[in-house]
Amino acid sequence: MERFERAAVARERCTLGENGAGELEDFEALVRLHRPRIFRFLLASLRDRETAENLTQDCFVRAYQARGQFRGGASVATWLMQIAANLLRDHESSGRLRFWRRMLRREADVADLGAAVPDRQQSPEALAAIEEQVRSIWRAAADLPTRQRTVFLLRFVEDMDLLEIAAVTGMKEGTVKTHLFRALQAMRARLEGKK
Repeated sequence: MERFERAAVARERCTLGENGAGELEDFEALVRLHRPRIFRFLLASLRDRETAENLTQDCFVRAYQARGQFRGGASVATWLMQIAANLLRDHESSGRLRFWRRMLRREADVADLGAAVPDRQQSPEALAAIEEQVRSIWRAAADLPTRQRTVFLLRFVEDMDLLEIAAVTGMKEGTVKTHLFRALQAMRARLEGKK
């Protein structure tokens, strides 16, 4: 499924152009093109579908309001991801409703996380084992400090390179490398401790 999504994105990029000018003029196409990636990042970060939907909507509202200020220093995709990362940071730092967020937070539904299980022809036992591994990874990622989790998710869920992550987060490339290294160490330690 992801292959088909990437092909559709590539077709729209050819139609709209990579410089962003065409994308910003046809905002509806911009939303169609970039919404899945923004939502996936926010859902993976928050593990709360409703909040991820709301922040995704807020991201595009802010982008629409600020479209005249876009100067093209980065790609539109990077600009949108930067808005999403800022919204996520603001959301997590706000003390409002912190208690309710903790109470309502639940395991992310494996089906919401994309095609985590590659072969649905496997035995129920094998599928259950794979799903448990995926849940363990998401639990370990959720326990990472905010910056490490953001860098980890942008790298491995959104497949962004270090320079793109630096542009999205506003960190220097070396800082991104450090956070990614520490996140990987923490994830390995946590997952190896489970075995």
